[in-house]
Amino acid sequence: MTVVLLDISLPLENPVLKFLIILLIILFTPLVLNKIKIPNLLGLILAGAVIGPNGLNLMERDSGIILSGTAGLLYIMFLAGLEIDLADFKKNTKKSLVFGMFTFSIPMIMGIFTGLYIFQFSVLTSVLLASMFASHTLIAYPLVSKLGVARNRAVNITVGGTMITDILALLVLAVIVGMTKGEVNTAFWLKLTASVLTFGAIVMFVFPIIARWFFKKYDDNVTQYIFVLALVFLGAILAEIAGIEAIIGAFLSGLALNRLIPRTSPLMNRVEFVGNAIFIPFFLIGIGMLIDFRVFFQGWEAIWIAAVMTIVATLAKFLAAWLTQKTYRFSVDERRLIFGLSNAQAAATLAAVIIGYNIILGESETGEPVRLLNENVLNGTILMILVTCTVASFVAQKGARNLALSQVGMSTGATAGERGNSEKILIPVSNTETLDELIHLGLSIKSIKKSGGLYALTIIDNNSLNPEAEKKAREVLHRAAVTASATDNHLQELLRYDFNVVNGITGAVRENGITDLIIGLHVKQGISDSFLGELTEGILARSNTTTLIYKPAQPLATIKKHFVIIPPKAEKEIGFPFWINKIWNLSENSGAELVFHATTETIKLIKNIQVSHAVECSFREFNDWSRFEDISKGVGKDDNLIIVLSRRNKISYQQKMVETSSYLNNQFKNNSFILIYPMQEV
Repeated sequence: MTVVLLDISLPLENPVLKFLIILLIILFTPLVLNKIKIPNLLGLILAGAVIGPNGLNLMERDSGIILSGTAGLLYIMFLAGLEIDLADFKKNTKKSLVFGMFTFSIPMIMGIFTGLYIFQFSVLTSVLLASMFASHTLIAYPLVSKLGVARNRAVNITVGGTMITDILALLVLAVIVGMTKGEVNTAFWLKLTASVLTFGAIVMFVFPIIARWFFKKYDDNVTQYIFVLALVFLGAILAEIAGIEAIIGAFLSGLALNRLIPRTSPLMNRVEFVGNAIFIPFFLIGIGMLIDFRVFFQGWEAIWIAAVMTIVATLAKFLAAWLTQKTYRFSVDERRLIFGLSNAQAAATLAAVIIGYNIILGESETGEPVRLLNENVLNGTILMILVTCTVASFVAQKGARNLALSQVGMSTGATAGERGNSEKILIPVSNTETLDELIHLGLSIKSIKKSGGLYALTIIDNNSLNPEAEKKAREVLHRAAVTASATDNHLQELLRYDFNVVNGITGAVRENGITDLIIGLHVKQGISDSFLGELTEGILARSNTTTLIYKPAQPLATIKKHFVIIPPKAEKEIGFPFWINKIWNLSENSGAELVFHATTETIKLIKNIQVSHAVECSFREFNDWSRFEDISKGVGKDDNLIIVLSRRNKISYQQKMVETSSYLNNQFKNNSFILIYPMQEV
């Protein structure tokens, strides 16, 4: 028997041992640093410096580390595009543009001045150095997202500005490289412009079409995740083909898939989990491996260059954040967020310095290569990355934590009525074909700020003698719980014996204090008078809770628009604020646009709500339910109808609303739709 001894010579070569060490770092770094209130990402960077070739030399920054780190960097940019609030993004486009120009032009001006007059560099070297200051990496974004303020306006503006400044900085890099090769001419500019526009069009318009088709056709969790990952890297490689950095492709891929991956969906949960657990930590550790503390002992020139670069880069980014704050009257904590997110120099800066270091302009008298960026600038850049990432981490953490605490304060400062409005959503489940979509709807209308409150109910006939009935019922409930747990939401399972479905549902509503009831309609089953009479009318007559009847013709995540049809005087019903809140949650959590059809009075009231709680929506005046078919002209195959109905003898009840059911079955048989019966007075 041959005994194989473990090779522990340094640097380590055994892949299992190397992976184990990295996993232990990822595991224990947050546990240790949380106690002393140091950001986790800073600890991972420092850990990379310790174990890297310039530290203890436990492992080299080999192709495996580089591959995982590259994936982590792309993941950060992808998440930034995926989690951005598109309604706020559109609303703040001008602000993002202003910040983007601030955070690009100020570092460029200061950087060129520094290169020319302090370091005595050439014009090309000074411009390239300035572009390194202008770009930044959203290193602190995972930290901000974890604290729950990723949708703050300051974050949206910074993310948008990041895209602008990074594109401009990387274009400067492309031009500098072209000038050293003598390739900057009219053909160069035409080729670059055409390739960038083509790349942008493919990612922003073709990717959503492909993704929507894929998500409709395949619902396997693993398959969907791999598909999303493939699109991220496809976007990245298309960006490189277009002549710009891969991080821009990853960010645009996130924007393209933003509406198709709702933040309450299991897919979003998996995307964030894998990125934060593996890819992003690998990137941070890989960055740390580049740090060489020995430069401090190799002479004052490297330290001098590193100190000047760090001060200039930090001051320039702070000025950009400060000017943005003053221009738009942001709070101090919002300025901290902007500065913290935009101060970290890493990805694009590293790419620029390495490219500049590898460009050889000639030879010195002693035969040494004359580089566009010399070794001192390379070492100074690595130290600048360490310092700026450290400052960015602490500042972003402070701003994000303060804003998170203020949001909690605002929520706890709500009125007694608001605090007492507990949210409990009941979903009767029996059909496994529609179960997942019913749970997804429940998660989408649920307020993110309120934990728990999700129930699944299965009813067994009291007269049934089938011994398998309870087993099958529990299997359905378990699957519902698994679907909810994939989004980190707990679902309470209710198994009930009763003599009919109506009695079982209404009994569970009363016993558990249910505020919202979701009833599923089989995709292949149309709405008929008998259906409405036997089940829905029975539930509506015996329960006053807000009731949603849902036909999921396609996955909720693939819906483009929600057409909300509201009857006259609906705002006078006591249940109006409750169902409008659910529709608002649906839009915020899914990102799909709301198109309201209502009377002038109702539209005016909803517009007032929209001013305070911005979601993407439009309004169309609609008064005559006898002309309901006119709405069908604007409804596409990927749109969902939400029709607000009313119980008989109520303020907004109309006989024409009942006739709408048969029209839905005929005209919109391939569309998803939700019928809402508002809560009524007891």
